[in-house]
Amino acid sequence: MRKRDLWVLSWRKFSSEPEIPSLYSFLQPSLFSPRRVAQVVERDTLQSRGKPNSCSPAQQFYREASLEQLLVNGNTDEAWKSFKILTNCSSFPSKPLTNSLIAHLSSTLDVHNLKRAYASVIFVLEKNPSLLEFGSVKHLLESMRAANTSAPAFALVKAMLANRFFMPFEMWGSVLLDICRNNGNFSGFLSVFQETCRVALDEEMDFMKPDLTACNATLKYYCHEVESVTDAEKVVDIMSIFCIEPNEFTFGSLSYLYALKGLNEKVSDLMDVADRLAISNRREIFHNLICGRIRFGDFDLLTDTILNALKGGEGFGPETYKEILTGFIQNGDYKTLGNMIIESQKVEPSSVAVEGSFGFGVISACISLGVPDKAHGILDELNAQGASIGLGVYIPILKVYCKERRIAEAAQLVTEISDLGLVLDVEMYDALIESAMSCKDFQSAFSLFRDMKESRISELKGCYLTIMTGLTEHHRPELMAAFLDQVVEDPRIKIGTHDWNSIIHAFCKAGRMEDARRTFRRMVFLRFEPSGQTYLSLIHGYTAQEKYFSVLLLWNDVKKNISGDGEKSFKLDASLIDAFLYALVKGGFFDAAMQVVEKSIEMKIFVDKWRCKQAFMEKHKKLRVSKLRKRNTRKMDALIAFKNWAGLSS
Repeated sequence: MRKRDLWVLSWRKFSSEPEIPSLYSFLQPSLFSPRRVAQVVERDTLQSRGKPNSCSPAQQFYREASLEQLLVNGNTDEAWKSFKILTNCSSFPSKPLTNSLIAHLSSTLDVHNLKRAYASVIFVLEKNPSLLEFGSVKHLLESMRAANTSAPAFALVKAMLANRFFMPFEMWGSVLLDICRNNGNFSGFLSVFQETCRVALDEEMDFMKPDLTACNATLKYYCHEVESVTDAEKVVDIMSIFCIEPNEFTFGSLSYLYALKGLNEKVSDLMDVADRLAISNRREIFHNLICGRIRFGDFDLLTDTILNALKGGEGFGPETYKEILTGFIQNGDYKTLGNMIIESQKVEPSSVAVEGSFGFGVISACISLGVPDKAHGILDELNAQGASIGLGVYIPILKVYCKERRIAEAAQLVTEISDLGLVLDVEMYDALIESAMSCKDFQSAFSLFRDMKESRISELKGCYLTIMTGLTEHHRPELMAAFLDQVVEDPRIKIGTHDWNSIIHAFCKAGRMEDARRTFRRMVFLRFEPSGQTYLSLIHGYTAQEKYFSVLLLWNDVKKNISGDGEKSFKLDASLIDAFLYALVKGGFFDAAMQVVEKSIEMKIFVDKWRCKQAFMEKHKKLRVSKLRKRNTRKMDALIAFKNWAGLSS
């Protein structure tokens, strides 16, 4: 009696004749026009128009041997012709030979040969099904799956059932399901599912009953697509009759449908059954239940469902959080969502990490859906309600702001984080500051660095260098100087002479010598010893602007820092000697130039006299000693000494 109660839907009867419209899609009209398809079907048909020919045993043996040899040689077209000749005889090819041909045609994955294999199987099913082996049919179905041809696959299975060729469901069911999923059309599977259930019951063939995967797929279709409680519960009855034990996917589909329809009592009963069956993995069930609640539109009930799940230690996956967030966004109810996050903190087990919390999941869903502003709005709502928010909830938003280079908003959020007493790690600060520098948003970079300093992070050097490097690349020495002044006394950043040199060099390169001079004086005032590079940058800067008197002042400063043995705070080198000589000669300060020469001789430093001659000839070619003798004896003596040294006496 139970069999009659199983299925109300009528069972379809299937014709054994091939379905020509389905074949058209199978033959891919892009490769074969409808006219040509008709011609191919006409030419390749296995049905003889006239009376079947008869052949002697000797002829039968010869033709089978010929077919076997053609298959061995891989001569597909001739093998197909030979097979057609054999089928026109009163007897059929042997079983091994028939299945060898089908396997060969199925292995090529060529559309035309797959059509031949399909036609062969249909013909044998109609004329002599006992010749077919299960393995050959399975191989053909798998080839159809690989070729993504759904119509002939369904036609083949229907022909098998119609001709009572009952192959175990496990050999073809999963293949047909894969084809349905690949083509996004599950409705074709329903009739096959119904028919195989009927055969399994009426013929009492246990091997024909569908497996759990097929039942769940059918149930999901009825629950999510058709949204029919009646049809869904018929599938459940089938599973009960066949003693197929449900799993979390079974309960998930039903929970979605019952929630969608507002059948809360059925939802409660379903959860009780899941408890009795000890279904341990509830994530799939709650995901579907939540989706159904959202579509039904009862957000109070949705909140209870979520909190009950969290109380039981059930975590949600990313897709569930996206569904929850989408539902609340469409409903425009951020306050309820904020309240739910606050309540979730009260019911979640203490063992749940921040990254696994409900609040973190909602914020991450905002990021995944591309709405970080919604996440920021949710956090504002939580802060307004005095909720306790962990640092991990902020991190995804900051990373998005950094990636999208929304630095001003990131800096504002960092300030809010600092005000809450939370501390970001160095890597996060460095990424934000680097992004700010690449966008030339220097003020945001400075703001981030100030927050970093105030949070008492010990490692500041990396971010300091990021800012200084960025300012150097963007030619902003004035900002470099101002920034250095802010951090020069911070013991966490060990400022050295090279830091000042970078700023001085940048000013000199830009021709801003007054700023370079002030930076130099500030450097000395703070007791940072100038190096050779400091003076070299200043000399080049002054020389470029022909401010040779300033170079003379630098030389006087350098003399104070050099002791008799040639070294005090730094050591003169060839490049510095050449730079001083060139500038002093051009400026006409020959007395100072000879002091430099004396130091070079004392320190055994080679001097490029040719360059000094060039500088003299450029500026003082017409200068005569006789004119200087009347005005300045000392300068005259210095000039004579220089010309003698440089070889210009003639």
